[in-house]
Amino acid sequence: MSERGSGFLFSVSTPLGFSVRSTGAYWETIVNIKHPVLRGKVEDVKQLLQDPDAIRRSKQDSKVYLFYRRTDNERWLCAVVKRPDGEGFLVTAYVTDAVKEGASIWMK
Repeated sequence: MSERGSGFLFSVSTPLGFSVRSTGAYWETIVNIKHPVLRGKVEDVKQLLQDPDAIRRSKQDSKVYLFYRRTDNERWLCAVVKRPDGEGFLVTAYVTDAVKEGASIWMK
């Protein structure tokens, strides 16, 4: 769901009861600089945030959550979200071979 006029590319609800948002400009930074493999995958990231297989809390920062969803090729899509207050924002997203350490706070 896009919020036209707000500058947001998306704002989606998570199973933890809060929303996660990202601007189009920030998503472009992720796919052009940080993780080009995610180009064209914004819908996959939105689906991951709405319906993850697992959510963990970061060991380094209690306000950071890692959302995981298994991909077709036995890897994981991970979205890193920071929630400093009521809503969260996308920090980054990437594909990984393993789920990171941290407290498991939600499982499908």
